[in-house]
Amino acid sequence: MFSKACEYGIKASIFIALNSYQEKRVSLKAIAKEIASPEAFTAKILQDLARHNIINSVKGAHGGFEINKKQISEIKLEQIVKAIDGDKIYNGCGLGLHTCDENHPCPVHDKFKDIRNDLKIMLETTNLEELALDIKAGASFLKI
Repeated sequence: MFSKACEYGIKASIFIALNSYQEKRVSLKAIAKEIASPEAFTAKILQDLARHNIINSVKGAHGGFEINKKQISEIKLEQIVKAIDGDKIYNGCGLGLHTCDENHPCPVHDKFKDIRNDLKIMLETTNLEELALDIKAGASFLKI
C-alpha cells in the first residue's frame, strides 16, 4: 500500500523518536541498519522528512537526526506519508489505472474507496508517540 520509501520513512521516524526520548541523536548509518535500507536511499528519505519539519538534522561531530520530544506526540503518520508519497494514497486507483473515478470506476473502485477512507482516518489519528511507546513497551517491533 505504501511505497518502499514511505515504509522506510515511517520506520526511520519511529526509530528516531525512540532515541530522541533518550536525548540521543542517531546517525544515518545507524538508521539505515535499523530499518534495513541502503544508506543512500535512507539519506534521501531523511532529507524529505527534514524538509517537511518532521525530523531535525544536526551537522557536526555530535550530529545526527532527532525529533524534539514535545513534537513527537504531534506528528501524525499522515504527515510522514504526505512528505514522502504525497497524497496519491488517497487518490490513486486500487489497481493502478490512470483513469479511475466515480464515472469510470475500476472493478475494485467502490470497495477500495472504503479501505482508503479507513486508512486516511488511521493515518490522521495515529501519532508517532504511540507507535514509539508501543515498541518501547515491547507491544510491537520495528524488525525481527
